[in-house]
Amino acid sequence: MDSQRMSITGLGPHGERAVPADQITISEADAKAARERRFSVAIVLHTTASDWAKEELAGMVMTLGRYGAAVVEVVDCGFDAEKQIAALERLAHETVDAVISIPIGSNRVAEAHKAISAAGKKLVLLDNAPIGMLPGTDYVSVISTDNFGLGQIGAELLSPHVPQGGTVGILAYGVDFFATHEREIAFRKWMAARRADLTLVRGKFLDVSRAEATTAELLRDHPQLSGVFAVWDVPAIGAAAAVRAAGKRLPMTTVDLGNEVAAELANDELVRGIAAQQPFDQGIAAGVAAILGLLGRELPPWIALPGLAVTADSVVEAYQVVWRTPAPVDLIRARRMRKAKR
Repeated sequence: MDSQRMSITGLGPHGERAVPADQITISEADAKAARERRFSVAIVLHTTASDWAKEELAGMVMTLGRYGAAVVEVVDCGFDAEKQIAALERLAHETVDAVISIPIGSNRVAEAHKAISAAGKKLVLLDNAPIGMLPGTDYVSVISTDNFGLGQIGAELLSPHVPQGGTVGILAYGVDFFATHEREIAFRKWMAARRADLTLVRGKFLDVSRAEATTAELLRDHPQLSGVFAVWDVPAIGAAAAVRAAGKRLPMTTVDLGNEVAAELANDELVRGIAAQQPFDQGIAAGVAAILGLLGRELPPWIALPGLAVTADSVVEAYQVVWRTPAPVDLIRARRMRKAKR
């Protein structure tokens, strides 16, 4: 399973089958029309601090610029739903043609997202469609990685490192968020089907800064813990800190090939596998969807990209695929050391 692009196995927010992102393209005629109209776009993200967010943003900005659209504002919501609501309500009254947003939750932010389309602007969603919102009416499309597939990859990569009859902790996001819920559901289903001997326990954090404390609580309540799956890389780093503080060495898997977890994987530390998204490519797909939506083209309701299974043996090549840049020297050196030990 080393560094393989997986097929798309999950369904969209309304049970839609995915249309692969590489099938959504802009014709020469539409490209010319977009450049002539010089659209303006605002981008509203849950965070701009993570490696994933930086690459996703880069893909969107590059693509929109290529087709003559100006990114007039980028909002960092800091995982704060109230901040996102305020930003969307403000943008609904400003002179932007489209908004690309990753909803923080499903219920609380729904009306604020609806305000964008109600104001006559095009709305493209990333990863999640808030409850009550319909494609073609309230938004153009949802652009996402196959989060169900990411959860399956996380389970498959962790399984060989967990002993028979072991206990695995799931470090879950406590916010009503489709993407992370899909990962957890898929992880549980894969384990139930293939590792029924394992006991799964759950720790839930509402704020990323609480991931380390949540893992410490899991370790206290379940001293027999023999593995951890974290629903993305930033809380995984917090989980790793808690595991080390407890004097343990537990195998972990997570989602997203961030620099810190990539180093953990390459250096034979706690992380044993990563289910990587392709955020730059997802950003490209979101930019394309925004341009096509602004031109009045009808799009599939769910456009998705497959996940990438990454192990210590494939992390250098996978880093190149995901980040489109040479892997850091420390990753290359760690891989050489691993080979030398064999």
